[in-house]
Parts: sequence; C-alpha cells; structure tokens
Amino acid sequence: MAKISGQTENFNFNPESLPIRFSANYAVTLPGMFTGIIEATGLIKEVLVNGSNRSFWIESAISSQLKEDQSVSHSGVCLTVEELRPGQHRVTAIDETLKKTNLGNWQEGTLVNLERCLQMNGRLDGHLVQGHTDSTATCLKREEKDGSWEFEFEFPSAFAGLVIEKGSVCINGISLTAFKVKKKKLRVAVIPYTYSHTNISQVYPGDTVNIEFDMVGKYIISYLQHQKS
Repeated sequence: MAKISGQTENFNFNPESLPIRFSANYAVTLPGMFTGIIEATGLIKEVLVNGSNRSFWIESAISSQLKEDQSVSHSGVCLTVEELRPGQHRVTAIDETLKKTNLGNWQEGTLVNLERCLQMNGRLDGHLVQGHTDSTATCLKREEKDGSWEFEFEFPSAFAGLVIEKGSVCINGISLTAFKVKKKKLRVAVIPYTYSHTNISQVYPGDTVNIEFDMVGKYIISYLQHQKS
C-alpha cells in the first residue's frame, strides 16, 4: 500500500487494485488493451463446436510464446488463450461474440490477425484498442492505388458519431486512419507492409470485417449524454 501526499489532500493508493500485470522483468502489461499493430497472422487449423460456443485451434509464429489465460487480440477480438500445444493455441468465442463479430464465419484455413496486450514500457505506434468489437462492417470497394490499396466500408449508422475525418479506426484488429467519412461509410488506405503482413489482403467487396471505434470518442459521447440527462 502506498500513501501519496498532495498540497490539499492525502489519499491511499493500492497498486493491486489496478487492472495491470507486472512480469518478472517489471514490464507492465494492460490486460485487454492493444495498439492495432499486428504482430503476426495465425492460421485456423481446427474448429470445435460446443453448444453455442466455438473453439479455434490457431497455428502462428507467436503461439509458442503465449501462456494460458493470456489475452490476445484475434482480428480485433480479445480472446483468452485456453490451451497450448506445439506451435498452436486454442481460444473460444461464446454466442454473443459470434453474433457481434465475423468469427462465426471462421473456418479451417482462415487467416487471423494476432496482437498481444500492450506493455506500458513500449511505444504506442497505433492507437488504444480494447479488443471489444463494436460491430461488423461490410467491404464495398477495394482499389489498388499504384502500390497501396484503398478500402471502403459500410457500418451501422448508429456509430456515425464515433468516426471523424482522419480519426483512428480499428478494422480486423488493424489501426487505420479513416477518411472520406460519411454517415455510415468510411475509407482507409493500406500501405504495402500492412497489406502483406495482415489479412486485409484477403478482404474483398461483400466480406465482413470486425470494427472497433475510437475509445476516446466513446467516452466523450457518453459524457455529453450524461450532461444532458
């Protein structure tokens, strides 16, 4: 327990009450907080159905580095590692997750974007992402632009207030910048590195992607709504 003194008041602070974890080398990790910078892609090797839930065995370059009970973003969806085997890990999506994301479409051979939780002693190269997918969006257009790519997506109009021109948006776990924003449409530009190192290369018109809107915008809208009530 630490006691912190200020000019006007004293208050007690218990570090154990914070939702953070300290590793042996004192790296601070925020469970369920990501940056939208994809570490690796994984290939779904097996799909298991248990009632309304689905479990996925995923093979990836980072699977051997994971631990049970670790939070990992899977194409923008925060899932818990439940079991490990050489070069693979297993996660489960419950019915609610399957309904709100595109995980219900996953099958053997599906490519998944992977990112481990943010460490607070590292750089925030993307933007703060919770891994709580707000909805799915549908790809309307895919255009090659002399070495880069542009995608246009349509999303539910209920989220229109959470997207701004040149603001951050997370699509399939990738931190991207929105432009040409309309009431329920936005565009993103994808550089060659992102295109070749994530599953955005496999997205075509008609496909659905997971989309998470900027967390800061959500707090601002929530605050304004409470001010009016």
